Amino acid sequence: MRMSRTDQALDPGLLESGSDGARLNVPNVITAVRTIVAVSFGVAAIVEVSVKFAVIAYLVYWIGDILDGLSARLLGEETRFGAVFDIVSDRACFAVCATALMTIRPDAAIPVTVFLLHFLVLDCQLSLAFLRWPIVSPNYFYVVHPGVYRWNWWPPAKVVNTTALAVAVLLPIPIWVGVVIGLAAMVVKAVSLVVVSRLRPALR
Repeated sequence: MRMSRTDQALDPGLLESGSDGARLNVPNVITAVRTIVAVSFGVAAIVEVSVKFAVIAYLVYWIGDILDGLSARLLGEETRFGAVFDIVSDRACFAVCATALMTIRPDAAIPVTVFLLHFLVLDCQLSLAFLRWPIVSPNYFYVVHPGVYRWNWWPPAKVVNTTALAVAVLLPIPIWVGVVIGLAAMVVKAVSLVVVSRLRPALR
């Protein structure tokens, strides 16, 4: 297995710059607002069986997810609390948006279920694994294991992780394609979890 840096203390510059506690800062406010708005539109999409509301919900979720992380980095307000808040909020948005897609396309129940298991269970556990090391968020996991980072939190990987389901359901492609994509994502997460479980936390 490829060696990681977890047997040594991590560089001080890679550690969290802010407090671990809850903070009423710009990134956390953005996370809260985008979650409330995305979930609200997602619920509206479920009730009205509306493609328009589902698309709005996904757009608010995606754009808000980009903005809270970007603002945290630009303003120097990255915290472990904020990272966990973002991870939990992502799951709330995704669960409601996925349910809306399944309401709109009942025949897509199987790929939606696969993606829900993938994102709400495997990906959630993997994303929270960063707490074993003194890094501020999964975005810095490359200092722990470059391979796991590349397959899960490298920007292109993150885009695929959150958009694949909507693309597979809303575009006129066979449902089995969505199932294959979902299963492939589950394999990546499962393998990544096995690798991470074998790593030793860094020395403080």
